[in-house]
Amino acid sequence: MVGLLVHEWIEPHGGSERVLEVIAETFPTSDIVVPWNNAPWRTITPRVRESWLARSPIRNRKAAAAVALPAVWRGVVGSRKDYDWVLASTHLFSHHVKVEGLLGRPRKFVYVHSPARYIWNPELDARGDGTLARAIGAALKPIDRRRAQEAHAIAANSEFVRARVEAAWRRDAVVINPPVDVDRIMEGAPWADRVEAAEREVLDSLPDVFVLGASRFVSYKRLDLVIRAGEAAGLPVVLAGEGPLRPELEELAAQAGVPVHFVERPSSPLLYALYEAAAVFVFPAVEDFGMMPVEAMAAGAPVVANGLGGARESVTPGVSGVLVDGFAAGELREAVDAAMSLDRASIPDTVRRFSVPRFQERIDRWVGEGVR
Repeated sequence: MVGLLVHEWIEPHGGSERVLEVIAETFPTSDIVVPWNNAPWRTITPRVRESWLARSPIRNRKAAAAVALPAVWRGVVGSRKDYDWVLASTHLFSHHVKVEGLLGRPRKFVYVHSPARYIWNPELDARGDGTLARAIGAALKPIDRRRAQEAHAIAANSEFVRARVEAAWRRDAVVINPPVDVDRIMEGAPWADRVEAAEREVLDSLPDVFVLGASRFVSYKRLDLVIRAGEAAGLPVVLAGEGPLRPELEELAAQAGVPVHFVERPSSPLLYALYEAAAVFVFPAVEDFGMMPVEAMAAGAPVVANGLGGARESVTPGVSGVLVDGFAAGELREAVDAAMSLDRASIPDTVRRFSVPRFQERIDRWVGEGVR
């Protein structure tokens, strides 16, 4: 059976890009279409076709592209005309896809990282919370909901997202958690022995005991609360990643009551070594699923995570971490202390269910049963 994969766009970093790569590995003969590809070194690139947006002035201007994409996805052109199925990996509008020139009617499957936060949950994403953005969102909602009805089947990456799919699109969905490299992380330990010399120097320069936060440095990741957690527990903080919020985080770090260290753009081995070395991994964001807490637990790090969002589906309270409903100093101090008291040796086994082979088995069966 011949398939077509579509995805919002491809960036150098991102959980949805990793999911796309694993889906592409699962269906190795499928074509891939995206609006643009900003990571040409990825292994899937030879199979990727870009839309005309890649050659337009709004390439990389995601706010402007968001307005154009509902129309763009209706005119996608694949490399052949006999697709049996189309699978959209969506966190914005790729599920609107309608491929021109197909013979017959291929079934459309939709894997949902999130219904577009810009329009359905602007309270979770400031990019959709302005007056103009809300007005545009109100106009796009009925289009988005109507086109979601075209899907033969929908899968959500978490129960949290499944509930949002039902509320936004009035569609049911199965839950297929995203793939995380838990086997690789477990089998590669200790990662401190696997980093290159320059990164080993970075690792050795950090405190012996620290609270870790890691993600893109953007507002909704709430890395300011990682600093607050370190202050509440009286422990140094390490923030790993990169992004536009770096100057603001540096200002907070300068005012913090504990040392705050930045590790910019860590490689995967260094990130895994940071998980191993951390006293606790703090994850304050309200995420659709949250792949980084699963990585941290695979490396044996206990997790303190927001009780809202997808992280509650991976963190086992009292075994692999602690879920918090608020971020007051007292609650954070108790949560960090409780997480640090857990048996680290038993934590990795709690996340084996999120492995890459498990995901591939489930996504392959879901599409196969839907096509037959």
